[in-house]
Amino acid sequence: QVQLVESGGGLVQPGGSLRLSCAASGSIFSIYTMGWYRQAPGKQRELVALLHSGDSKNYRDSVKGRFTISRDNAKKMAYLQMNSLKPEDTAVYYCYADVRLFSMQRGDYWGQGTQVTVSS
Repeated sequence: QVQLVESGGGLVQPGGSLRLSCAASGSIFSIYTMGWYRQAPGKQRELVALLHSGDSKNYRDSVKGRFTISRDNAKKMAYLQMNSLKPEDTAVYYCYADVRLFSMQRGDYWGQGTQVTVSS
């Protein structure tokens, strides 16, 4: 019903930058919230950034000032610009969306994840 496809991950040196993209497709009537979570090996999945339909944003404290979330509603895309990357940012990054379908059902959807590795 809904597919979220991430791209833009990779290997980067500490202090470097990456831009993640997430494309949403399917039977989407509207998207309330899009965002990013991450999961490092042996750790629980954690919130990175959320962007709500009213344009309010949430960031986890450790990425504030370094990461910026944005979205293009017309294209059903979300982006995460990550600057000043640190080794502790290494994780699989997952796109998330709170979606209402044309059937009027509403639910949470996840992408397959994209690996971000910060290492020298």
